[in-house]
Amino acid sequence: MSPYEIALTKKERVRSRIIAVFGLVIVWNLLWGEFTWMNIITGALVATAILVVFPLPPVKFGGRVRPLWVIAFFARFFTDLVVASFQVAALAFRPGLPNSAIVKVKLRVVSDLNMTLVAEAVSLVPGSLITEADRQTGTLYIHMLGVEDADHVERLRKEVLLLERRLVRAIGSKEELRKVNAPVPEETSP
Repeated sequence: MSPYEIALTKKERVRSRIIAVFGLVIVWNLLWGEFTWMNIITGALVATAILVVFPLPPVKFGGRVRPLWVIAFFARFFTDLVVASFQVAALAFRPGLPNSAIVKVKLRVVSDLNMTLVAEAVSLVPGSLITEADRQTGTLYIHMLGVEDADHVERLRKEVLLLERRLVRAIGSKEELRKVNAPVPEETSP
């Protein structure tokens, strides 16, 4: 069985759908700008309709939430946001076009959830954007601004792997922790 063929029990399916409905209801209320009973009820109806018409693929969470590591992840993430914002602003005022590159990053934890969370975190930081994700190999291709040379590309690749490690420390399983705590492999191809 590949990591993408997930067999969920009936209890796990029901739990994941309930969590999805709660998440969609929260988004619905945030879009309306206030939490009212009418927004909660209509949000639940819309969320249920969405899940019936567009069923989500099963995602099995086998990790464990570690609150201190979650705080550390978000603290570093917000620091990265601020630093990257100033770097992109500096690039905008620099004469000439900034150098950019597509950086290939093979993630160590190959799962839909890990790839999605890492890709979202990378894409939210200014100056980087996911251009492709290879689900079978667990590889992300990331467009990055302000690339100086081949050594800088390697540093950027390692930064993404460190982000993956911080994320797995925050919500990963013991097996995933073992994978991300192993030494970072050197990239052989560009």
